Amino acid sequence: MAKNIYRDNIIIKKRMLFVFSILFLLFFSLCCRSFYIMVVEGEKLKSIAERQWVSTVKIDAKRGRILDRKGNELAISANVYRVDLDMNTLRETLRTKNSSNEIIAPQLAKSLDMKQEEVLKVLNTTLPNGLPIASANLKRRIEKEQADAIRELKLDGIIVSPDTKRYYPNDNLLSHVLGHTNIDGAGLTGIEKQYNSILAGTPGVLVSETDLKGKDLPYSISKFTKPIDGKDIKLSIDETIQYFCEEAALQALKDNKAKTVSIMVMDPKTGEVLAMANKPDYNPNNPWEGSHTSDELQKLWRNRCVSDTFEPGSIFKVITAVAAIEENTVSSSDKFQCNGSTTIGKNTIKCWKTSGHGTQSFVDILKNSCNMGFIQVGEKLGKDRLYTYIDKLEFGKKTGIDLPGEANGIIKKSSTVTNLDLATISFGQTNTVSMIQYLTAFNAVANGGYLITPHVLKDVVTYDKDNKEIVESSFKYDKKKVLNENSVATLRSYLEQVVSDGGSKNAFIEGYHIAGKTGTAKKIGPRGGYEENKYISSFAGMAPANDPRITIMISIDEPDPAQYYAGQIAAPVAKTLFNNIFNYLALKPDASGEEVAKSLLRDVLVPNARGMKKNDAIKLLKDNKLNFQTEGTGEYIKDCSPVPGFTTKEGTKIILYLGETPNYNNNEVVVPNLRGMNREQAIAVLNSVGLKASFEGEGLVGDQSFKAGDKTQKGATVKLSLEFVGD
Repeated sequence: MAKNIYRDNIIIKKRMLFVFSILFLLFFSLCCRSFYIMVVEGEKLKSIAERQWVSTVKIDAKRGRILDRKGNELAISANVYRVDLDMNTLRETLRTKNSSNEIIAPQLAKSLDMKQEEVLKVLNTTLPNGLPIASANLKRRIEKEQADAIRELKLDGIIVSPDTKRYYPNDNLLSHVLGHTNIDGAGLTGIEKQYNSILAGTPGVLVSETDLKGKDLPYSISKFTKPIDGKDIKLSIDETIQYFCEEAALQALKDNKAKTVSIMVMDPKTGEVLAMANKPDYNPNNPWEGSHTSDELQKLWRNRCVSDTFEPGSIFKVITAVAAIEENTVSSSDKFQCNGSTTIGKNTIKCWKTSGHGTQSFVDILKNSCNMGFIQVGEKLGKDRLYTYIDKLEFGKKTGIDLPGEANGIIKKSSTVTNLDLATISFGQTNTVSMIQYLTAFNAVANGGYLITPHVLKDVVTYDKDNKEIVESSFKYDKKKVLNENSVATLRSYLEQVVSDGGSKNAFIEGYHIAGKTGTAKKIGPRGGYEENKYISSFAGMAPANDPRITIMISIDEPDPAQYYAGQIAAPVAKTLFNNIFNYLALKPDASGEEVAKSLLRDVLVPNARGMKKNDAIKLLKDNKLNFQTEGTGEYIKDCSPVPGFTTKEGTKIILYLGETPNYNNNEVVVPNLRGMNREQAIAVLNSVGLKASFEGEGLVGDQSFKAGDKTQKGATVKLSLEFVGD
């Protein structure tokens, strides 16, 4: 009996131990699972839970304005609306109204100008674990009409609240500098990107805890963090000067049938960019307008003044000249010989004037833009000394301008430069630069020898309680002495002669002291080598020459190959631009106002109106912007004064002598100045005054058998010698 009791106790103990072991394992497993859920997966599950019961609405800060130097608004944030979804409340609303996402989606899509599929995608969005989301944004930056349409649906859970939208009041003006924002209001290009952290401000947030029906939970606390608005940015840009540049660039683009035109204006003493224009451009209010690929959009948005590089051509002769003056390797009395070409090794290099310039002084080779002369200057300097100034002026390096996408340019290593390279570098080939790099170096000639960091930011501003402007910070630029003041003053006097009496004379304005240099360079192809009939024509200038207040640079990319030399197409643009800026800045000329005004007028040839009916002749004169005065009676023009072919200014009064028949006795005409014209232009001009043309050679008119101003009989033939003329 006792044995049985002992056995039973053993069995009971074993059973208890087994049950305890099972319970222990279950408890241990439960503890492990609890530990895994609370510790390992705790943050993740907490985040999922919060997204279900917490309603979070992000409140964007108002983006700061972008202003010009005088406070004119260039970019502002306008008040619009946004539509957010409180999904818990919306689901409860749909349940009580016996509705569904599929029923309300078409209504929302119509009101918001969205596709129904886009709306359904937002409405049906779930968390990674498949659970429904607590909140979502349906659409940003909608107008009041759309917001009102959403409110009229009267659906709880659809929240319409204030929002901001970036707006550019001047549309395309300064678009490549300002840039634009993306769909979320963050800067994507230009100043908007460069100073996004300053402009954006700090967003606010509204957090509330809700139950399944979207009602606030008891004892929960709603949290609201007020957004901090972005700060305003004041640029160095002058809106009026920018407008002048935009108009000049657009006109040059049309007149020259060019691919692109870029213009910059700077203050050489501070490095401030006063204007920067590129044509074609785009409207930052709708930067995606049109059917463009991604690559096409990037090209359209690219700021070519900063991001594109090119061989500078003859404008680089300014750099070679300043190096030679600084190193005392040339003087004003030195003589240079140009026979039209020279041979270096097995390579023949030609001057633009293939017949040669003959013997010239240093000033003459600048005025004539003589390649042979500058090859000789380069030889006197040597590559090491020339490269000293290329390095001093920091070609091949970024200038540090506060705009995204700046290019470095390509400067051939000094150690690999051959005699041929030295020759071509001296007159502007081989190396490449950007517009901002060149104008920054050109500024050093203008400002007495200082290399200054170019910039478009002037100040970051905030406002006190009385709305008074407070300058929080200003752009800090580097300024270092790289050239001798006397050397650059000498060079400026030479460059003034280039404008008054040299290759840049089409930029000359009576009474003003303008210094400058033109340059025409062949374009390098994508696979190397020069492209046929593709050029970049440039002009860089400063005024007043003795103490420059402004510098400008004009670049015309791929102008019509019928007329592409910078002296013909870029210098006249500079003349118009200088005139507008002089008037705006109230810079007084040395000459009288009447002389200056007259010098700015376009030259016009008096057309041949003899034998025409009176009304037709008057229309012809008006088309040429000439005034008229009639003398005598009759319906036909029997003579006119000045005679056809005479060069005069726009607005000149032409006297028309009337008669009863189209017959006239005076066949005398004046031979016009045809130098610099291409074949087609010369024929058109001669035909307009009743003369014929014959040609020798190729290129542009370099000489003519009758001198300009000579008188001859109608029907005479003028022999024209064509040659490739300089830039």
